[in-house]
Amino acid sequence: MPTNGVCSVPGRNQLPVAAQSLAVGGNLRVGLEDSLWLGPGMLAVSNAAQVEAARKIIEGVGLDVASPDDARHMLGLKGRNEVGF
Repeated sequence: MPTNGVCSVPGRNQLPVAAQSLAVGGNLRVGLEDSLWLGPGMLAVSNAAQVEAARKIIEGVGLDVASPDDARHMLGLKGRNEVGF
C-alpha cells in the first residue's frame, strides 16, 4: 500500500477492496485511470459512476466523503490556483 494510505486497486475488485480498506480505517480513491470496471462484469461508463458507487459505500458505513480541498491536503497535491496552467 502506498505511504499515503490511499487504497488504489485495479480491476473489477476495486470497489469491494475499497470497502475493506474503509473497514480497517483506510481511505479510498476510484477512477477510470485505475479500473474500467464498476463491478464484476459491469464496465463503468464514467469516473462519475465510480465516484457515485464509492460515495454510497462510504456513506453506507457511516463515514463522510472528503471535500476536494481535504483530499488534496491528504494527498499533498496543489490546488488549481497553485499550478501554472
